[in-house]
Amino acid sequence: MRRFGLFLLALALFLGAAGRDAFDAWVDATDIPVLVVETSVEVLDREGRLLRAFTVADGRWRMAARLADVDPVYPAMLVAFEDKRFHRHHGVDWLAMLRATGQAVQNGRVVSGGSTLTMQVARLLEDGTTGQMAGKIRQFRLALALERELSKEEILSIYFERAPFGGNLEGVRAASLAYFGKEPKRLTPAQAALLVAIPQAPTSRRPDRHNQNATVARDRVLARMVGAGVIDADTAEAARTTPVPAIRRSFPAYAPHLAERLQAEHPLRNVHLTTLDRDLQASLETLAAEAASASGERLSAAIMVADHRNGEVLASVGSAGYLAEERGGWLDMTRALRSPGSTLKPLVYGLAFDAGLAHPETLIEDRPVSFGRYAPVNFDGLYRGTVRVRRALQMSLNIPVVALTEAIGPARLVSRLERAGVTPVIPNDTPGLAVALGGVGVTLEDLIRLYGAIARGGVSMPLHDTLGFEFEEKRILTDVSAWQLGHILSGMPPPPHAARLKLAYKTGTSYGHRDAWAIGFDGRHVAGVWIGRPDGTAVPGAFGGDLAAPVLFQTFGRIGPRIEPLSPPPAAALLAANADLPAPLRNFRPRNAVFREAADAPKLAFPPDGAEVEAYDGLLLKVRDGTPPFSWLANGAPVILQTRQRESLLPDPGKGFLDLSVIDAEGRTARVSIRLK
Repeated sequence: MRRFGLFLLALALFLGAAGRDAFDAWVDATDIPVLVVETSVEVLDREGRLLRAFTVADGRWRMAARLADVDPVYPAMLVAFEDKRFHRHHGVDWLAMLRATGQAVQNGRVVSGGSTLTMQVARLLEDGTTGQMAGKIRQFRLALALERELSKEEILSIYFERAPFGGNLEGVRAASLAYFGKEPKRLTPAQAALLVAIPQAPTSRRPDRHNQNATVARDRVLARMVGAGVIDADTAEAARTTPVPAIRRSFPAYAPHLAERLQAEHPLRNVHLTTLDRDLQASLETLAAEAASASGERLSAAIMVADHRNGEVLASVGSAGYLAEERGGWLDMTRALRSPGSTLKPLVYGLAFDAGLAHPETLIEDRPVSFGRYAPVNFDGLYRGTVRVRRALQMSLNIPVVALTEAIGPARLVSRLERAGVTPVIPNDTPGLAVALGGVGVTLEDLIRLYGAIARGGVSMPLHDTLGFEFEEKRILTDVSAWQLGHILSGMPPPPHAARLKLAYKTGTSYGHRDAWAIGFDGRHVAGVWIGRPDGTAVPGAFGGDLAAPVLFQTFGRIGPRIEPLSPPPAAALLAANADLPAPLRNFRPRNAVFREAADAPKLAFPPDGAEVEAYDGLLLKVRDGTPPFSWLANGAPVILQTRQRESLLPDPGKGFLDLSVIDAEGRTARVSIRLK
């Protein structure tokens, strides 16, 4: 008998070992599904905050999540509620299964489930059911196999990414963003409990559709957490008084143009880490929408801000609202080719300074002149005679800058633009003198590059919107010329009602009032504003100084609490009055210009410039000299066309400030500014 007993023991051990080996082989032979799942493409700001996310191919929000991405209270509650022996079992909790089976036999129905979190992950991986015996056995087998292949943290990460939360929401990050409007890194106990409760019945517990069901389920989780020792009774009671959110929030959609461009340019990249500042981006998107709405119908606005020390883009607002169809909101106006108006003039002056042709205190002529067949005129049709170069740039006079362009050569101007990283589009590919006045196509990004180079002492500023960018610096201007430009532009008065900021800035208005620009910088930041219609149609009365400049000053007001001071003058800077300059620098005379008298040009006889006028029965307009017919414009909008009379009446002109212009048959212009009482 003893030998027989030993035999039975040996046989039992052998069969047990064989059974164990067969069981292990059965588990090891499990066909494990693909563990990597498509997650939403994310565009992040410089601090890792979400700017924009995109749904996966099937239209679901499924966002990558790790244990470190989630507040510790959530996994603590999840494990305590769903699988309290999660960290001790190997995929199947046999004690929980025996308990669930006994309760079912005793009550004649299923009272509690025995599924572990690992088994739930197995079901999520295969999108399987729990009711069928074959499906349950498959989950047992896959759960055991997963525990052999993955760590507990990796198993939780799969649950964090794939757990259903109602509708097209999958994963704890998508749910937290949709229901709480925030990442799950910082969850309250009430929020964590709700996120534990929803996946048990994601359709019937969606808080935005079945708020009462969600509230009851959350409170049940909170009660269990007190018993499990995860939270105390006072915390649970306070959490129960917190209303469950009744709406589903929209996902962040900041910098939509930039986000879509990055996704298109790098289709295999799942996370795009940008240089943007989300708070500044959000603030300037609101500012652009407000500015366009206040400026008129069908207008859009674009704003860009960069740190000119390193070229990092801090904000990129492509339109006045991505979904604003009537304003062409889907068009990224930071990259649209437009005429820059007068915004290229500083570079012309800087090149003239470098070439020894002029100094800020040099005297230059502003009077009728011809360069061959090209006869530029000032924007307002007026002439100031002899002025200092400093004043000519601040007043944005056309004739002096064309004279300097003729001296340095348009080709050199274009070449230096390209050296600054600008990609100018030249009509007929042949640069002429009109380039200095905006006769070229550039983008807002181009102008940010150019002014960034001036701001950083004449060295190029390659613009970039993603971190880790390397670039080669190129000299555009000498540090002396760059400082002189900044010093001149910082002497521009702020727009009316704007903050008294010490900015170096320049405005521009393209031909036909199609584009209003303002570009400026302080000691750290460079910013630009464009306002106009994306389709390129004219905006009567639109001027860069009126529309874009106030927005530029508001932009700097939102960048930070204070303006960074401009750099001091380089040691080599010549700080002298005109009389103390070397003789060649005291006066600039163009070589190939023919000055001409404009005695027969039209002149406004009434009202006089700067006058205050009462016009109860209409405003009387008088012009002398010039060639009829005449056309009259009020604030840039035509009001009287092709009249041969030298006296006209403008009915109901209203009250306030009014810019009046008259254009004769030869295109010559006279302009005055008055105030109507």
